[in-house]
Amino acid sequence: PRRHYGVVCFFRLVWNKKAAQSKKGLNYVQALTCVLNLIKLNFMRRTLKIVGIIALGLISLLLIGGWIYSEPRPVGTAGPEADALAQKMQTAINRTAWDKTRYLRWSFPGGHDYVWDKHAGLVQVKWGSKEVLLRTNDQSGRAWNSEQELKGENAEKAIQEAWGYFCNDSFWLNAPAKAFDPGTSRQIVNKDDGTQALLVSYESGGVTPGDAYLWHLDETGKPTRYEMWVSIIPIGGLDATWEDWTTLASGANVATAHDLGVYKMSLGDVKGGNALQDIALDVNPFDALKSKK
Repeated sequence: PRRHYGVVCFFRLVWNKKAAQSKKGLNYVQALTCVLNLIKLNFMRRTLKIVGIIALGLISLLLIGGWIYSEPRPVGTAGPEADALAQKMQTAINRTAWDKTRYLRWSFPGGHDYVWDKHAGLVQVKWGSKEVLLRTNDQSGRAWNSEQELKGENAEKAIQEAWGYFCNDSFWLNAPAKAFDPGTSRQIVNKDDGTQALLVSYESGGVTPGDAYLWHLDETGKPTRYEMWVSIIPIGGLDATWEDWTTLASGANVATAHDLGVYKMSLGDVKGGNALQDIALDVNPFDALKSKK
């Protein structure tokens, strides 16, 4: 068997009299090499087994945890009452000021940095050595890696990667403002404590249509947390807070921190206003995009 190969080599070479008389030293070296190869092979096989067992265990725990802790998506009641509660949330975040806010700048965990011209539908996304200038209306644009412009498939891949980041990270910036987006529906959900929550479902749009969020609001309509039913997370009803609220220069209110229980997410350097100076910029980062359609 293969596992005995090193031992066989060792004894064959040590006790081969003819070989020992001619190249005794060399055969001992060869024998020891065989034994060391055996040890290395066994170590690698055992390591792979351990890694496989650990990976299987983690996957099993995730599946079991999802089954135990996952909550079914609630069913609420659509209609004017649900829309009125959603409108109360819009007032609490000053949706009117948000709509008038032209420029936004923030960083997102994972090394994603953004400048967003909301009115022009342009966004600059930077991560690692890459930079993308993106048109949000048709997901076209230009891409660079280490300041070298990308072309063809490489450019398209970077642009689509940037679009995916932007859809997710801008949602965390101000998801309450998307409660009336095209393709959404709103329902009132009655809670056990007698209060009401707002279920917002996204039937289309973004990169993960079908997701739903149950918003819990304070007495003014400001979100305190939501529960998520999203395709990328196997546990339904995962909870995330909306806290550390700040008011932008434009007057819009946004939350800059979210506690998911095992992980707290913080958005960095959040700025917004109607002039580039409001977000600490003097040069328009989209000039390169405007000059090349």
